[in-house]
Amino acid sequence: MRWLVGWSSTASGPDPAQGRAIQPVGAHLLWADPDPLWAVGDWRPDEVRVVQADPFSRLAVFGCCGASDDELRVGLFAARGGALRHLTAWPGSYTAVAQVGRRTTIVGDLAGARPVFHTDWGGGTAYATAALPLADLIEAQLDVGHLGALLACPDSPEAMRDGTPYLGVRRVPPGHALILRDGARDIIGYEPTASLAVAAPQADQEQAVEGVRDALVEAVRARLTAPRHAPETGGGLDPGPVPGMGPAERRAARGAPAPGIGADLSGGSASATLALLAAGLPGMPGTLPGTLSGQGTEAGQRLLAVTFNDLATAGGARSREAELERAGAIAADPRLHHVVVAAGEEALPYAALDSGPLTDEPGPSIVVAERHRRRLVAGSADHFVGHGARQALDAHPARLADLLLDRRRRHLLRPATALAKADGPTGHSFFVPFTVYRAARKLARTSYRDGVEDAASRLLERRFTDDGGGAAGGKGGRGVVSASLAALAWCRPGPAARWLTGEALAEVSLRLAEAAARPVTLRRPGERRADAALARYAADHRVFEQAAEVRSQRLHAPFLDNQVVRACRALPETLRVQPGARAAVLRAVLAGAGIRDLPPGWGAPSHAAHAAAVRAGLRAWVGEVVSLFDAPLLADAGLVEARVVRKALRAAAEGERLPLDGLAELVSTEVWLRRLLARRGTCWTGTAAPRQRAVAGGVVPRLGL
Repeated sequence: MRWLVGWSSTASGPDPAQGRAIQPVGAHLLWADPDPLWAVGDWRPDEVRVVQADPFSRLAVFGCCGASDDELRVGLFAARGGALRHLTAWPGSYTAVAQVGRRTTIVGDLAGARPVFHTDWGGGTAYATAALPLADLIEAQLDVGHLGALLACPDSPEAMRDGTPYLGVRRVPPGHALILRDGARDIIGYEPTASLAVAAPQADQEQAVEGVRDALVEAVRARLTAPRHAPETGGGLDPGPVPGMGPAERRAARGAPAPGIGADLSGGSASATLALLAAGLPGMPGTLPGTLSGQGTEAGQRLLAVTFNDLATAGGARSREAELERAGAIAADPRLHHVVVAAGEEALPYAALDSGPLTDEPGPSIVVAERHRRRLVAGSADHFVGHGARQALDAHPARLADLLLDRRRRHLLRPATALAKADGPTGHSFFVPFTVYRAARKLARTSYRDGVEDAASRLLERRFTDDGGGAAGGKGGRGVVSASLAALAWCRPGPAARWLTGEALAEVSLRLAEAAARPVTLRRPGERRADAALARYAADHRVFEQAAEVRSQRLHAPFLDNQVVRACRALPETLRVQPGARAAVLRAVLAGAGIRDLPPGWGAPSHAAHAAAVRAGLRAWVGEVVSLFDAPLLADAGLVEARVVRKALRAAAEGERLPLDGLAELVSTEVWLRRLLARRGTCWTGTAAPRQRAVAGGVVPRLGL
């Protein structure tokens, strides 16, 4: 795990000698007291850049940033005058820290994939891009209320507020910057807000799609122009010839990625778009020359494309075979070197939960980390993934209410008709468009306060929408309509809420009631819900990066970059709500880049194959998963009843229609708690370092262990 950490002290705070008495373990000091900044972890040299305009003004950029040093200096001058948005306008994914005199500004990203955390410490404020080091610094206890809110309403910022799983450690919201001056902090947003008094001007569809294309091309180019890296061997020498294994297979067996750049190629539209863009840009986008067996020096001009073939999932076989066929057709491009990674039961979801690294926060990706790690090991040192495309490009169902607010009723016809077809030819299909319209009109006429208060009452009364057949994958398509109708709300309970105790739900309900009473910036319901869904996914993507981490590998998700998110937000709502809009936009992006020959079925959804894999994994590993809840820490914290969860896990493994996403959240949170309590050591060293690690000193008595 890589992170940066620093602090800002008041004039009467700790003197420099006391500040030097504590420092992060394995840290590299970028600038010193009185407001120091460190880079911690296995940062590459090109991932940490510092420019200085004068002795009192400097800027540090962490991550992949496509700006030149001169552009960084221009951004520093702009930030010195208060124009923070300039620090977020470069291609790539990064965190910027600007220091002008005693004023320090830390800028988070728009999606939330690169969050910023802060806490009170030493008479001032400490900040970091990871919550656990700050929890260690202040010896924080576990925030059980936040964990309950995360399980009850995971995509509702009203319930989670700015908290983290650690008491006293706070999160800077996406699209905001943390400004510190002499220890005092201020959090401000750097994105302009749209007025609700008048409808926003209708953006030109063609120009908006061109903006998405330009942003994606620049995001990919920022990775291609960065220095190439070969993985560290760590003493693991190639064992030599092995029957049936080439050099690439032996390298993957040792757990090391290939040198250079690669990409996922699942057959879906997002990963295929990134792979084709990366392979088609000028230069040598592929792996380092001569590193692929039998390819000679020309191998350096080919992009390594990795496809995962699940051999253990019987359900969704037709969808999976269609994806493999599309991936094979795309990989016929001579600029791609195609590798298919086949795996059986050992790579199903819920496998190997007893091993794995501790992530900064809990997230549903923990239960599928081992599955994806097997694919990523066969990838490259810099690997593109299509994560975030659905959340960035697709329209949240609540955007239908935004169209009604803008008096664009006719644009609801096609999405409502598509939902009716998703249910199949049933007796209720004719009424689905009218039901969707009524739900959208109700949301458009409901105030934010009333919507949040309704969600609070739903939790108290345990009224949960039965959408177990939606993304979780039940039989039939009825869950698609019910999930869409449930999403037409300002706030709603999550899929795991039905298994929480009454006390936990009451506490979350109180959080929602308090949030409803606070003044907020008024926004349209669809816009607010879409941003919350993107932030939730970006947070889980960060957990995924840490849980499935392969040494010496960097995952790149361009759809979560600032400029790509901005370009996607500029797409007209009337385009985004149409069926197949994401595939149409990405097809136009590729056509603008000169790529038009795409296989039939390109852009088809892949929910069925994913849902079948989740259910197959739960069925295969149900014994190990149920044993986690023989004496669960979640029950000791008062969040769940062990007996209820065990019964639900067994029922889901037997095929009962239950929200599998909710069960995954429960299991991943329980696994995360066990790993957290099992950790050893602390993130800090020095004579004034904390005497105990985070949580262990407080959570054990709290849970009664």
